Order: sequence, then structure tokens, then C-alpha cells
Amino acid sequence: MNFLGVLLFPFTFLYDLITRLRNYLYDTGYKRSFEFQTNVISVGNLSVGGTGKSPMVEYIIRLLRNRKLVTLSRGYGRQSRGFRIATEEDTPKTIGDEPYLFYKKFDHVYVTVGEQRAVAIPFILAELPDTEVIILDDAYQHRPVKPSLNILLTDYTKPFFEDHILPTGRLRESRKGAKRADIIVVTKCPENPDVHRYDLQIKKYNPTAHIAFSSIAYLPPQRISGTRDFCQNVFLVTGIANPRSLKEHIEANYRLIGEHYFKDHHDYTEKDVRLIKKEFEAKAKDVACVLTTEKDMVKLHPLLKKGEFSGLPVFYLPIETVFVNGGKRFDEMVLNSIRSYSD
Repeated sequence: MNFLGVLLFPFTFLYDLITRLRNYLYDTGYKRSFEFQTNVISVGNLSVGGTGKSPMVEYIIRLLRNRKLVTLSRGYGRQSRGFRIATEEDTPKTIGDEPYLFYKKFDHVYVTVGEQRAVAIPFILAELPDTEVIILDDAYQHRPVKPSLNILLTDYTKPFFEDHILPTGRLRESRKGAKRADIIVVTKCPENPDVHRYDLQIKKYNPTAHIAFSSIAYLPPQRISGTRDFCQNVFLVTGIANPRSLKEHIEANYRLIGEHYFKDHHDYTEKDVRLIKKEFEAKAKDVACVLTTEKDMVKLHPLLKKGEFSGLPVFYLPIETVFVNGGKRFDEMVLNSIRSYSD
């Protein structure tokens, strides 16, 4: 442990003690977890952000495309409170950037937000009584709800079994929390992941969960603003928790001429776009484009409609989750978890 780790250890010990006590109270039934008369699939992680939850939620939405689906997120960073069903009047500021992205991409899915999922679910069942499946986004630590299927994600380059509790590491709770998962997906994998080593390490914490390995597929860039065709010289702009794999993809497929990183869930302003424009023009000696993510796109798009920015050549990279190992069994477990509550 380095010097900083030594200094932070007392806080890590205290955080670990609090989360272990909380989990113990739920595990022993002293605090109650509620089950509902509908299918609830939870997607989450043990660490703080950056494991690819949104692409996994989208994968499940596509897998269950013939079902009546509702997504339920906390709506991180939104400027509203309480339970809310997304409508055309909503923006990333009212429901959060990831729920807003779900709303724009999937017209057959109801998108909802609510800080307390155990309170929000009865509202969903009252307002949307035909709901067959509720997908909980980032709810692994939300113990008041007992999901019918619990999916845990962990980053290949920062697996939970090599990480530590906050603030020394990035874990929200002990590694032992992995035992609650029905499925553990190692995300952002290389083409040939070390399946054997990860299986051995993960099974120390959960010997029964199905272990699958997925990666991110980057689709062709799509235009947000400007009239210029996409080009190989790109200036990267993003505000995501872990841009490592994105940068690696860009460096492998394009020529990276510059980059500007904002904090995760950054709320873009006109001042930010002016800064991006200034930095891009300083770097773009040849024909070049600004490249960003889908998550950033939903917040940048309204600003780029303004006259002074409309000519800026900005594109975004759509992404999808693809499985490199264990995907067939993953699909089967998700589909087999869906029960009928019509009786």
C-alpha cells in the first residue's frame, strides 16, 4: 500500500464497516427487501462508474424487444426530484443524460426515474399496468428491491477482485458483495480475454453465478452538426467516467489530434462549446472533426444548433455491447427469468 493508501485506510475501514453492516441487516432480514408482481432485472456494479452499464441496458432492451418494458434509473445529475415518466418535454436536465438517451433511442420503452426504486416501482405498476419487465439501471447496491435477476458488471482492466473499498480504491462495497449476482459480466474485454484467470478469481467470491465476457462495438460515426463529411483527423471531447477504451479505439482507427475531457455526467454550457471550438481550431491544421460519445451527444446537440456553433463539424460514436464469451447462456438466463404474472 502506498503512502496515500495508508493515509486513507482509516476512512476505507469505516466505509467498509458501514456497508458491511448495511448488507448484514438486509441479508438477515432485519431490513426488508421487497419483491414485486413483475419481473425486475437489475444491472449494476461494485465500483464507481465506467463499467458499461448503459450499453448493457440497451442490449437487454433489444433482447426483450417483444416485451412491454420500463427502465428505471435514479436520474443522476437531474434537476428534478421524485418519480417521473419521460415525455417529449423532458431533457437531460430533467431526467438525466442516460435515461434521456434511452428515451430518444427506444420508442417502444417507457423510461422512468426515481431516487427510491422501492417507491417508484408501485408508481410504475399503477401508471403502466401492462408492464412485463422493469430494468433497474445502476441498482446493485439498492437493497430495498429484490430483483428477479441480478446482473453485476466489472471492467476487464479494473476487475472488482483487484480493487479496494472507497476511498483507497473504487469499490462501493466489499468484494464479497459479488455473491448476490446471478450473472457477472466482465466488460470492455480485448478480443481474446483471459477467460480462465478471470473465472478462477471471480468464483472465489461467487462460485455459482454465470460468468460472461463482453466488449464494446463502435459503430460508424454519426453527424451532430456541420456539413463536412467525417474525416480521419479527430479531436476527442467527452465527459464519461472511464474514457480509456474509447481513446484506444480512436488511436487504433483514426488520427487523434487533440482531446478534452470533462467530468462524468458533465452538464455542457455555451462556454464549454466555445472552449471546445477554440481548442479544436487551434489543433485542426488540416481537415478535421470533433468526435464525442452518444452520452455526450444528447447534451451537446441543443447547444450546437445555435448559430455560432452550427458550422462546427461534430460527430458521435454509437456503441453496442457484444459478447465474446458466454453470451448465449446470458441471453437464455435473461429470457428464462421472465415469468408471467397474469394470474
